[in-house]
Amino acid sequence: MTDFDSPWKEALDVYFKAFLLLFFPNIHDDIDWARPVEMLDKEFQQLVPGAAQGRRTVDKLVKVWRKNGRAVWVLIHVEVQAQRDRTFGRRMCVYNGRIFDAYQRDVVSLAVLADDDPNWRPSTYRRGLWGCSVGMKFPPAKLLDYAGREAELEASDNPFAKVVLAHLKTLETRKNPSDRQAWKLRIARGLHECGFGAQDVGQLMKVVDWLMELPEALERDFRRELHQYEEGLRMPYVTTFERAGMLRMIERFLRTKFGEQGAALVPILQQINDAEKYLAIHDVIDQAGSLDEVRQACAKAAAPPPRRKKGGNGKRGTK
Repeated sequence: MTDFDSPWKEALDVYFKAFLLLFFPNIHDDIDWARPVEMLDKEFQQLVPGAAQGRRTVDKLVKVWRKNGRAVWVLIHVEVQAQRDRTFGRRMCVYNGRIFDAYQRDVVSLAVLADDDPNWRPSTYRRGLWGCSVGMKFPPAKLLDYAGREAELEASDNPFAKVVLAHLKTLETRKNPSDRQAWKLRIARGLHECGFGAQDVGQLMKVVDWLMELPEALERDFRRELHQYEEGLRMPYVTTFERAGMLRMIERFLRTKFGEQGAALVPILQQINDAEKYLAIHDVIDQAGSLDEVRQACAKAAAPPPRRKKGGNGKRGTK
């Protein structure tokens, strides 16, 4: 199963406000968004070193200001495990306590449950003995609750709705790569149709691309279709997503076919900013009998266009 750590972490960093608006609107409405939001990831790692080791989770610590002027630190656990975790509630309680001890401020712990078990819904933790008990209650958001609401997610102008849609379709299409390819293209096109700007399209598609991994042949077809669609929109650039995704695809292909020597060609490929050239190089790799053939194709594609030569004094000769 896909490791969901990196895309969720990046999505939360960039779209934290949209995240709260989608999942916890009452908290969103109590925050003063005119004041800066501060990500305290490094501080959190010092409090709970190695917190995410061995788990598919993203632990975020965020400092925000309430509308009444008081600061509150919000701890967000994005749980992306595909199975139950019996230690989840205890971990939420432990982390909440450590953060409160360090900052002496109110701490709100939020859980996003991105697993595939509709019956797993932890929201409390309690332990006790001989009349003494401790514990906590935390609000969970269950991504599976959005299944069946694809039309709502597709129509939403909330960028985090697209992350949820991509995540759900990743789970749904685990055994059907063709359906995943179709949904990946549909989501990519939907970002343009919802009116997101180039920067948001690139940022969100990095997350979608990371989540919705495809077999090599289907990935190549997806990128061809996406490129044709974006050309139809008369987009005069290769998006950040498209360039980064193509580089990943080609690097993976090079490494599979030629090992580390093939991957060593990536710095040359990074000099290219032309989707057609990337696709052509991919075809060369597919058909090449040696790494030298690929190396020559990469060098040719990365070479700057030849300068136009002027004859004599630079003026056209007379007839």
